[in-house]
Amino acid sequence: MYNVMYIIKLAMVSKIRKQIYIEAEQNNLLKEKARQTGLSEAEIIRQAIDQHIISVNVDPERSRRVNSPTPNLSAWEREKAFIASLENRPSQPGKRDWQREDLYER
Repeated sequence: MYNVMYIIKLAMVSKIRKQIYIEAEQNNLLKEKARQTGLSEAEIIRQAIDQHIISVNVDPERSRRVNSPTPNLSAWEREKAFIASLENRPSQPGKRDWQREDLYER
């Protein structure tokens, strides 16, 4: 579980967490689209934002995803080393030695 969380965190190096409210029908459609495409709900939302930004004539150079960012391989290597260090720590049944907020600071 922790490996997946940190791998996901890696993909989010340049992302900012947002919490939004959507209508129930939007949620249903989002889940259906995610199942059909195999994309995450978050990726579908990001793509929808990008499409909206382009459609309202916002300068495409300012859009973070119009030109897909180049992966930062050195960041990936650092995260892999961090994950490996976590794998070697002894487990603490029923406890954890980190806080959720710590993950956002990495």
